[in-house]
Amino acid sequence: MSRCRKAELFPENDYDERLSGGSQTTFDFTSQAFSHPFVGMSAHDEGIHDLGDAEFEQSFVTAPALFFGGLGPAFNNTSCVSCHHNDGKGVPTAGFIESSLLVRISTDGTDQNGGSLPVPGYGTQIQDKAIQGKVKEAQINIVYSYQTYSFSDGEQYELRTPTYVLTDLHVPINVPYYLSPRLAPPVFGLGLLENIPESDIVANADISDTDGDGISGKPNYVWEPTMNSVLLGRFGHKSNTASILTQVAAAYNNDMGVTSSVFKNETTHGQSQTDLLQDDPEVPDSVLQAVKFYVQTLQVPARRNVTQADVIRGKELFDQAKCSSCHVSNFRTNVNVAFPAMSNQLIHPYTDLLVHDMGEGLADHRPDFRADGYEWRTAPLWGVGLLETVNYPAYYLHDGRARTLVEAVMWHGGEAEFSVDFVKQLSTIDRKALFAFLKSL
Repeated sequence: MSRCRKAELFPENDYDERLSGGSQTTFDFTSQAFSHPFVGMSAHDEGIHDLGDAEFEQSFVTAPALFFGGLGPAFNNTSCVSCHHNDGKGVPTAGFIESSLLVRISTDGTDQNGGSLPVPGYGTQIQDKAIQGKVKEAQINIVYSYQTYSFSDGEQYELRTPTYVLTDLHVPINVPYYLSPRLAPPVFGLGLLENIPESDIVANADISDTDGDGISGKPNYVWEPTMNSVLLGRFGHKSNTASILTQVAAAYNNDMGVTSSVFKNETTHGQSQTDLLQDDPEVPDSVLQAVKFYVQTLQVPARRNVTQADVIRGKELFDQAKCSSCHVSNFRTNVNVAFPAMSNQLIHPYTDLLVHDMGEGLADHRPDFRADGYEWRTAPLWGVGLLETVNYPAYYLHDGRARTLVEAVMWHGGEAEFSVDFVKQLSTIDRKALFAFLKSL
């Protein structure tokens, strides 16, 4: 009789649902909850993570400089941490050093790789700061209007609607253009999301809504410059980036004006404020790879209060409202023998990484590869209940317009219309239970 037996999968409902990141879950619920490295890494990998951490916090300065030169000439901020406060979010202001908001811009049509078409003199992102002797591209102005609504039980809530206007243009814009504000998202758990099998993500797509449930998420396929090919987008508010490496390199380039081997030209290339220094790439591959590895290997905070009665009830309501159709709770990462720390992990990110039509209220009317002007990536909800602790005050949605989770939910539209109507009709007790569940994530 053989003593060998094929291993059986452990029933997923028997796993500890607190373990949002599988074995890469931290039980720190303080302001540092988003900043813990993976466990189980080699001493060498821990060293690379620590190096990336230091570089993530390092500010760039105007070139020429002995160290960390290359800022600008036009830019949005001076370091990664200036936007991703405590590895989380920041504030949706413009023009201030603590701001975490940027504004994308493009005109009609697509570039040679199917991406957004740059606006002459501005590229695809507005840089609202500049080094000495140069001029910023434009001033970003935000004006909010406020409107009060009511749930069926009479309790009121307020939504604020932002309007974005550019002034102090460094050159006139003579083509139609579209603006899209983006608030810097948290950076923890990215390595786990990158390691979800593409087939599992695409399996949740239903572009033609064949099941008739009103939800028709689709994958966004995007140009990946490090591979010179089109790949599945996973990162960014419209899933417009395929890899962590490109996400990091694009942030250096667009947000800080720092060139790399991935993006070799200044964002001001061809404009009047371009510098003439022969110092590109301004960030070496060693630094770029270290920062990539840092955000790739940040743990996910555990869920809390999972046995509490109102949280259990809230989870049931989350499913009944069809929120879980887009905010998918369970994925398993690829087997990765080269990096066991992220291999074969059952994770609970509460996202499908697909883009969905979110309605007119949230539309930016700006296409981004295959995502149209109404579509946004399903935001991962893991850690959302800790944003008030890590990034007080907390802001939600792609542009930070929502100041509470209630506002964030009630801004949903389009494919989420059923969910919003469901929440509107809940009793006071059930509505509190739903948000108790969200705060447990």
